[in-house]
Amino acid sequence: MKRVVLAGLVMLTLTPAIAQDTMEDGSRVILPLETQQCRLPFAPPPIDQEPVYGDLIAAQKKVKEFQSGMEKYRECLNHDVLSDVLSDGNRQAITNAHNYSVDMEERVAEMFNVAVRAYKASQAKD
Repeated sequence: MKRVVLAGLVMLTLTPAIAQDTMEDGSRVILPLETQQCRLPFAPPPIDQEPVYGDLIAAQKKVKEFQSGMEKYRECLNHDVLSDVLSDGNRQAITNAHNYSVDMEERVAEMFNVAVRAYKASQAKD
């Protein structure tokens, strides 16, 4: 079991280096080495399906920390995006990573909004 987990972690680590697509200029869609050092923050843990007020306050803090981490991640991604040394493939990879981070942030926000709605619905029943 440990070998399977280790193999999975190795594959996740190597994934940015695997060409996903080739651009018209012949460059591969790969994040530049410097950009590979940017750290995508972990999403906060799921919120209980029947949250209490304290759960929402704790979750809100974690969501805000996550959003702050995402801002830093995107700043890191975009640091050298206009550099002349980047290929079209590098720029596409940066765009893909940026778009993924936005999608991830939207999913986390929706998770929080669902929990807020569930809390409000439970309060309306009382």
